[in-house]
Amino acid sequence: MKAVVFESFQAPPHIQQLPTPDPEPHGVVIQIAASGLCRSDWHAWMGHDPDVALPHVPGHELAGTIAAVGKDVALWHVGDRVTVPFVGGCGACDECRAGQQQVCHDQFQPGFTHWGSFAEYTSIHHADLNLVRLPDAMDFTTAASLGCRFATSFRAVVDQGRVSGGDWVAVHGCGGVGLSAIMIANAVGANVVAIDIADDKLQHAQALGAVATVNASECADVAAAVVEHTRGGAHVSIDALGHPSTCFNSIMNLRRRGRHVQIGLMLGEHKRPPVPMDKIVAEEIELLGSHGMQAHRYSAMLDMVSAGKLSPARIVGRQITLEDACDALMAMDRHADVGATVITAF
Repeated sequence: MKAVVFESFQAPPHIQQLPTPDPEPHGVVIQIAASGLCRSDWHAWMGHDPDVALPHVPGHELAGTIAAVGKDVALWHVGDRVTVPFVGGCGACDECRAGQQQVCHDQFQPGFTHWGSFAEYTSIHHADLNLVRLPDAMDFTTAASLGCRFATSFRAVVDQGRVSGGDWVAVHGCGGVGLSAIMIANAVGANVVAIDIADDKLQHAQALGAVATVNASECADVAAAVVEHTRGGAHVSIDALGHPSTCFNSIMNLRRRGRHVQIGLMLGEHKRPPVPMDKIVAEEIELLGSHGMQAHRYSAMLDMVSAGKLSPARIVGRQITLEDACDALMAMDRHADVGATVITAF
């Protein structure tokens, strides 16, 4: 199979011909039809993730068709159209038995714990627990945005943030994750303030339902600006980027007993950011993480898509080839496209 490979961290990736994987007894091999390009893939390339072993094939936002099925798989067949959460569960640990596969003790993540979806094929483990069947009406390009950005945002807004109608929600960072969170929060009836440093992204945020925007590059005090827009502070605030400044501002712009949800990964030199603990204690602020979403929760999200309340296709931005992905991966920290970049030609 053809795949994007890097053989050392921060070295230019390149296209190679590699052996096509075989399915584990409990797994499947998926022929990739579309794969998102995510900031998490850049973290893997940078060497920020200890699970990544070299040489490596990145990619974790995927959709495609099952090409081979392991002997112990009961629910899936060759030809099924599927996607998968970027965090998969083992099915045997306490968290998995409680339905919390996104924090499985023995979790797997394509593109991190093993070779991923910047390739013509990839292997997915424990298929009966972790695969998600795609609606017939959903194209693969849209589906590829679900596994990380959109699903993680859905869990962050609905399950972790517990957002409800009338809440004020601040979203820091308007890339694919942030735009997804804005759309989802708007769909459940919240009032959203979008924060970014790029006017084109803020305009896209408004088109997806943000009622107010803050350009952080032009604002001396982002948190104060959000507090003013929300008449006292956000009920829920989301760091969709993953940076010490966005994390800090997200906590500071909350009203009393507000909830901060961290989606954006903070790895490398940023993994221990300063937080305003005086405010957290005095105002009973909740700090929450959001690490993917279980396969069994996808049905709620997909029902909202089918009903027309959510439109993940509007998050998709540039579509590129597998060859283009080599340069696009290296440029992720320098150039930010509007919406989610998706590999659609293999």
